[in-house]
Amino acid sequence: MSHIVSTYSKKPVFGEISMVYAMASIGLLGFLVWSHHMYIVGLDADLRAYFTSALMIIAIPTGIKIFSWLALIYGGSIRLALPMLFAIAFLFLFTVGGLTGVALANASLDVAFHDTYYVVAHFHYVLSMGAVFSLFAGYYYWSPQILGLYYNEKLAQIQFWLIFVGANTIFLPMHFLGINGMPRRIPDYPDAFAGWNYVASVGSIIATVSLFFFIYIVYDQLINGLENKATNKSVVYAKSPDFVESNEIFALNTVKSSSIEFLLTSPPAVHTFNTPAVQS
Repeated sequence: MSHIVSTYSKKPVFGEISMVYAMASIGLLGFLVWSHHMYIVGLDADLRAYFTSALMIIAIPTGIKIFSWLALIYGGSIRLALPMLFAIAFLFLFTVGGLTGVALANASLDVAFHDTYYVVAHFHYVLSMGAVFSLFAGYYYWSPQILGLYYNEKLAQIQFWLIFVGANTIFLPMHFLGINGMPRRIPDYPDAFAGWNYVASVGSIIATVSLFFFIYIVYDQLINGLENKATNKSVVYAKSPDFVESNEIFALNTVKSSSIEFLLTSPPAVHTFNTPAVQS
């Protein structure tokens, strides 16, 4: 994610060392908060207080990562290519999921929210919408460079908006269902919950359509990838970092790439670059 945001903002990663320590902290603390699934099994007050505190502390390195990405975007030369759209959507959705996670971290609130649709909404905002959006961003970022085949950008833009609208339409209403006490893992529900469930069902149809769009986009990329290059504003021409753009070889080279490792032979030839890189 940092790679994508950095590329399309044309800035180096903000607070790189802090980001590394934040990731390591999240990984370490993740081993120490397992009992947030077990708040209602009869834990004593001291254990509940510890696990609540440990979960709250995880929000600190997570916040460092979010604010570092926002600082990276701020003041950058932002180009809203498709991977960047998925990256920005990831930041929004992951933040929403994290905020609802802070609510569930509180043992006294979790007694009410446990096994309701509020929990379903929370972990889908973090996983199905956070992690999956970053996977889409990574695919659209790397596949043209790895395969040398280009996706149809118009179809991919449509797919992004379908999955963004569809996923939010599915899982946002689940917060309201959970607050009102609708239990998960139950195959039926009272008529009072029918309205928001209907909205979520409409969202699931939209998200399913986006999935079929993505399957077709991959098929089209494999079949018509070279033809798509002529009409694709893509990725490659829109996202090249300054140190590559500023070099004459980039302008002369028929093979365009946004990353230096894809521009050079391996190992690179002697005197690969005949001009010094100039930062704009």
